[in-house]
Amino acid sequence: MTSHIVMSSLEQVACEDLKAFERRLTEIILSSQPTALRWRLVLVVVSVCVAVGAVYWLGDPATAQVSFLTSLWLHPWFSLSSLAMVGLFLAGVHRRVVQTSIIVNRTREVLFDFSMDCDDSGKLILKPRPATA
Repeated sequence: MTSHIVMSSLEQVACEDLKAFERRLTEIILSSQPTALRWRLVLVVVSVCVAVGAVYWLGDPATAQVSFLTSLWLHPWFSLSSLAMVGLFLAGVHRRVVQTSIIVNRTREVLFDFSMDCDDSGKLILKPRPATA
């Protein structure tokens, strides 16, 4: 009888640990989403600036007649937005944009060893344990 109570107590503790882990994982994912969204917006705005600047830069007939650096000097919108884009990528914005999916994928890799998975919001999915031979 006492071994049944001890086992039930251990299962209860394990269940509480899983719930706490799930709450923390969900909290981490939810807190990373606004940051990722902000960086996505920054990246979209800079990308649009580069595209608009490129259209004007390439559409200018003087572009073919002057040197490359002079052409860039004559089109500061394109030059500055291109530099901003390069700076953003060097700063790692491309990783910050997909930060939430990186967290979820790495968590899934770890949870696989424990016969578990999680959805994109961080909710745990318990899988049946594989049969041992």
